[in-house]
Amino acid sequence: MTAATSSSRSLRRPACARSRGGRCLAMAEAAAPQPAAKAVSCPNCGGTVTLRAAGYSVTVACEYCASILDVSQPEVQLVTRYNERATRLAIPLGTRGTLDGTEWEVVGWMARDDSGYAWQEFLLFNPYHGYRWLIEQRGGWSLGEQLTRTPEGAWGGLKVDGERYTPFFADGTARVTDVVGEFYWRVKRGDSVRTDDWVRPGAMLSREADDHEVSWSRSRYLSTPAVAGAFGVPAHTKAWPPLPHQPSPALPFVKAGIVIALLAVAALILGAVVMGGGRTLWQGSVTIASDGRDQQAIVGPIELTRPWQRVRVVADVPALSNGWVDLGYTLVDRKNQASFTASKAAERYSGRDSDGDWTEGDRSATADFATLPAGTYDLVVDYKGNNWIDPSRPPSNFWDLNANEPAPDWRRSGAFAPQIDLRVVSRGGAGGGVFFLMLVLLLIPLGIGLLIHAHFESARRAESDFAAQGDDD
Repeated sequence: MTAATSSSRSLRRPACARSRGGRCLAMAEAAAPQPAAKAVSCPNCGGTVTLRAAGYSVTVACEYCASILDVSQPEVQLVTRYNERATRLAIPLGTRGTLDGTEWEVVGWMARDDSGYAWQEFLLFNPYHGYRWLIEQRGGWSLGEQLTRTPEGAWGGLKVDGERYTPFFADGTARVTDVVGEFYWRVKRGDSVRTDDWVRPGAMLSREADDHEVSWSRSRYLSTPAVAGAFGVPAHTKAWPPLPHQPSPALPFVKAGIVIALLAVAALILGAVVMGGGRTLWQGSVTIASDGRDQQAIVGPIELTRPWQRVRVVADVPALSNGWVDLGYTLVDRKNQASFTASKAAERYSGRDSDGDWTEGDRSATADFATLPAGTYDLVVDYKGNNWIDPSRPPSNFWDLNANEPAPDWRRSGAFAPQIDLRVVSRGGAGGGVFFLMLVLLLIPLGIGLLIHAHFESARRAESDFAAQGDDD
């Protein structure tokens, strides 16, 4: 058993020996006659105190907890220890609070420990609903109740009300280190039980046993604000490491984030399918001058009918070889002269070296405009054809039989002047870059939530007796 043990174990609940006003008291029965020696129970710790001068003594100190007891009356009264301890409790005895619509009164308190792993339990009472345990450990709270049936299943997985619990602590020994108030069985310092615990998010199942009986209890995790509102404890406390059954605070965000991310991705894909279909707005050709001068052509009209759309200009230069074409585009709105610009270059090269023939580039070039408003546009095309001389080609000289043959120039090699085939296409919706950016913006907070959840779960599982090796590190 590690130093970590259950924060929500409840003592077994034996039959009540005595009751008053619906509550069981941890007090010994007073004998009718008063012999010379008499044994009484300490109301604070439950220890047995022997009165050697019964009938004469007025007060006596408990040898177990040092409480001062008034034994002048048949009912033993606690004089000092009870009040001193009660004033230091997080929830004073007698405090009333409402949880889940039921009003509870704090009637008892005990502190428990297992190998240095300590917690405290407040006994709650309601005359119509019986007893519950309000358990505090490291600033976290749980509400425990006794089970009247044995859980189903085997050690590796138990079920209660259809909910599955997995092992968390094993072979523990929970000891009572301090006790104050009223209880429905005899309890004192030093009482101990053997313990095992199983958990699921939000709940813990505990088994406690001694040489006489076995009892089962189930505790439910409570948020600190809920306990603060009911009993006035500090609301800002935060349990760390997490309680064994504490749900990850990031899990609801992660689950919701996954659903939202999937819906958003589906919406983006649907929008791309519905709005992203291409539609040719204009198609034609412009010629390229053989002398490589700057040229300009104005084509149109180009009608954009959607409220917003992307526009793509595709240029093909079939004759391009060992050269490039600079392309500049300007879409001008005829109505208000608003202009949108883009540029691109088509280039194609080939040659031969020691490794053989090679080619590089593409005779086509695509330029995209961002989302454009509806309107009638003219496309202004500024372009220039350029030739490239292969530096590996031998220079022409007098002895060269091909000396009078000029270097090849794709702008003059054909019978007809080369041309640029232009096609203007409307592309609705967001582009791939925008789609990717939106996806990243969705995944970043989800990733942060997953990291927080993983860190929380790692810290929670590290408390378990069944933690994977290395979790404690």
